[in-house]
Amino acid sequence: MRSSATVARHLRLETRRFLRSPPTPFESTLLAQTFGSGSLERSLTRVRRAEERIRGLAQAAERSSKGASGSEELGDQIRAFYGRLSSFVREVDPDILRLRAMAQHLDDRPHLDPATPTLVVAGFPNVGKSSLVARLSSAHPKVADYPFTTLSIAVGHADLGFDRLQVLDTPGVLGRSGQANPAESEAKSAVKGAATVVLFVIDPSGKSGYPIEEQERLLARWKEEFPQLPIIEVETKCDLVRRPTGRLQVSATTGEGLETLESRVRALVRPQGELPPIQESLTEETPSFSEFEEREEARTGGGRTRKGGRRSSHGP
Repeated sequence: MRSSATVARHLRLETRRFLRSPPTPFESTLLAQTFGSGSLERSLTRVRRAEERIRGLAQAAERSSKGASGSEELGDQIRAFYGRLSSFVREVDPDILRLRAMAQHLDDRPHLDPATPTLVVAGFPNVGKSSLVARLSSAHPKVADYPFTTLSIAVGHADLGFDRLQVLDTPGVLGRSGQANPAESEAKSAVKGAATVVLFVIDPSGKSGYPIEEQERLLARWKEEFPQLPIIEVETKCDLVRRPTGRLQVSATTGEGLETLESRVRALVRPQGELPPIQESLTEETPSFSEFEEREEARTGGGRTRKGGRRSSHGP
């Protein structure tokens, strides 16, 4: 019956990561978007219940084995025990696989500190989000003249003088209600689950390939969906075209309007007097080879390292 204790420990290890370090609001939004609302909680509950049933099964089997009349009856009891044990494990196999997939999904994405203010840069594809981010920091995100250059969320940090600011460069969103691809959904998840301030970038030059009317409709819809969020509206590429809309006009090419933009971000994050300009880098975080090794070690009972250097023990 000792093997039941080993099985129970393994089940506990499958849930330990989420119980010791519950997902942040941003991570919860990502998981709900990909795996369905409530999927994490349901899988955790089923695996924990299976662990409890296995422990109860082992205790009952140990009691009954003491009253076995002989080796034949004891053998029957042991076979029945392992049959039920296997049944309990098979029932939660899909949940174990789902929990592992969720853990991998989060490991493949940047970790955000929920206590640190976050600026989410959003808008249609190819409107100049990454170029603007590169000018606001010392980072060099991938920039090209075609849509969906940014295929996943990238995170970095800026020094505000009084605090650190998390900066998210998000994939472009086409504004198709109910038809978003995974990258677009992640961008919206970043706004919903992580944003302190949203920097919504509009390109009126026509260079992005998307009509200004569609960009305006997406902005209006987001204002309606996220009324609690402060949204800074900027029009980029003002070196090419300038409209009398009252919005802040900026250019990543000439640098026009960037100081004003920095000041508005600082004022919304935390109203303050004169502060140093935003600097430091925005870097797209990708797992290193050593992190993959550590993940493999974690699956066999070793340590696990998460994005941002967080480490948790997987001991029983």
